[in-house]
Amino acid sequence: MGDGLPDASRTLTGGCHCGAVRFEVDLIGGWQAARRCTCSFCRMRGAVALTSAPDRFRILAGAEQLTEYRFNTGVARHHFCRHCGIYTHHRRRSNPDELGVNAACLDGVSPFDFAEVPITDGVNHSSDGGPVGPVGWISVRWAGDQETAATTATTSATAPRPSAP
Repeated sequence: MGDGLPDASRTLTGGCHCGAVRFEVDLIGGWQAARRCTCSFCRMRGAVALTSAPDRFRILAGAEQLTEYRFNTGVARHHFCRHCGIYTHHRRRSNPDELGVNAACLDGVSPFDFAEVPITDGVNHSSDGGPVGPVGWISVRWAGDQETAATTATTSATAPRPSAP
């Protein structure tokens, strides 16, 4: 994880791009719970999701500015600001008692702060008998960082790839 990340054991604040929605959250699993997903929706939005729970996520302002999107089974509930369109959080299909929180919406956090993020197989979803746990990893490599470049090349070459939809 990046050295500049806030202390994940404390209550964190965040919001959407335009500021209409503000929230606070207590994470479960800290920064190590970060993940990305290969389902058709997550693949297009590209967010790094962190883990929380409904009783650990509190909307401070703009609840009425959130809109919801559901698809496929309708279990996952994805929330977005109706003004700027930024995805803030979602109720997970894999565990409806958990929320996924967009890391990029947290104050002082960027998805590029995570050197490596596990990928879950959302195409062959675990709720449908697909694999549980990571099926690969996505890495950030900054120009001029040769040590990371060598590690990334090795990890990328050996990571299993989920089948295309």
